[in-house]
Amino acid sequence: MNKNQLGSTVQYLEYLKLSGIDDLFLRSREENNSELNLETLQRKYSQCKKCDLAENRIKFVYGEGNSHARLVFIGEAPGADENRSGKPFVGKAGQLLTRILQAIGLTREEVYITNVVKCRPPNNRDPHTTEIESCRPYLDEQLKLIRPDLIVLLGRVAAVSLLDMKLSLAKFRGTTYLYNNIPTIVTYHPSALLRNPVYKRPTWEDFKKIRREYFSDNEPEVIDGN
Repeated sequence: MNKNQLGSTVQYLEYLKLSGIDDLFLRSREENNSELNLETLQRKYSQCKKCDLAENRIKFVYGEGNSHARLVFIGEAPGADENRSGKPFVGKAGQLLTRILQAIGLTREEVYITNVVKCRPPNNRDPHTTEIESCRPYLDEQLKLIRPDLIVLLGRVAAVSLLDMKLSLAKFRGTTYLYNNIPTIVTYHPSALLRNPVYKRPTWEDFKKIRREYFSDNEPEVIDGN
């Protein structure tokens, strides 16, 4: 910065002070480029060996979508299709989720989708507690960067893992919780709908609620689930 630029800056700051503005808050480069940060973190963690899930991993499934999303979906774990592609929710369950999103006026490109754990458990078993806790810092870091307005937990495993309450999926439903101070809704995992169509109606009710809260400026009533 030369002397003329410095003088102009000083004059501008003096003008702001006279106008009653005493403090300026500037976003850092990191805060303004969360997409780059997410991509960087995905590469950084792609060879993670913090738990035994790394042994059968083909690809690390970090997450995908809008890095500034107001809505984040969190499932349980990658499946076989996701393990091969490195992308979350690309199999039949993911295709169903895409159609449900379209039904409430959203696209995958508008939201962010990830899982509680980033590697596929053998034979699609539930992830163990140690595996969930190994991945938890990655998930919390994602949420800190994205800063969504709303989280949707897909399935009981995701709900129990993050809300620390051992309830049935039916009892989780209908209440808005807090995870990391972010309003959080629980609904059925799309794979459950594929196995049992009876869950389609309650899931649709949940997604209508998600739509109302997503497109509304009203503050939802929440229960702290941390």
